[in-house]
Amino acid sequence: MQEIISQTIEYVQDCLKDAEAGHDWFHIDRVYRNALYINKIEKADALVVSLAALLHDIADPKFHGGDELLGPQLAANFLKSKKVDDSIIEHVVKIMQHMSFKNSFDELNFTSPELKIVQDADRLDAIGAIGIARAFTYGGFKNRVLYDPAIKPELAHNKDSYKNTTAPTINHFYEKLLLLKDLMNTNTGKKLAQQRHDFMLGFLDQFYQEWNALET
Repeated sequence: MQEIISQTIEYVQDCLKDAEAGHDWFHIDRVYRNALYINKIEKADALVVSLAALLHDIADPKFHGGDELLGPQLAANFLKSKKVDDSIIEHVVKIMQHMSFKNSFDELNFTSPELKIVQDADRLDAIGAIGIARAFTYGGFKNRVLYDPAIKPELAHNKDSYKNTTAPTINHFYEKLLLLKDLMNTNTGKKLAQQRHDFMLGFLDQFYQEWNALET
């Protein structure tokens, strides 16, 4: 098991060597370590959890013209080249196809304990201090304004409108980040998410105080 994990780490590091800072190898590493921690308690298939966590963002669609098939295909090709069992490859690919927030707008037809763990691990990295940093990093990458009081958050997104939004970064908190706590799957993930969620609420309070030039 350790050999394929090491090979996968090397492969992912190469794939993401030029990635945007919020979706780079360090993001993968955090999700991988989150997933391992959750799995110690939830006890699913460690190999599937590890491979899915490591490979889940090797070709994020938003950096590849919206192509949602590329990442799973690259992952499958890599794992086949390493002679990984077909059943494991199929499971990893299904996790990759179903774990992202935007896919929650679709009718989902697959779940597994491993998907729940990796999804929770990825969602944890989207909230709290790291989540705030990643949100503004991506907003800067897309040249979005920080905040515009005239542009209200869209709370009734569908998949296409969510994927194509150009809203200010602060809106993203209401359209995704603050929703994730209640979307966690595992008891472990829920416990970990609460503190990070509370941290974001405190950040937003401070942000609005400073934006409106109020004394803190």
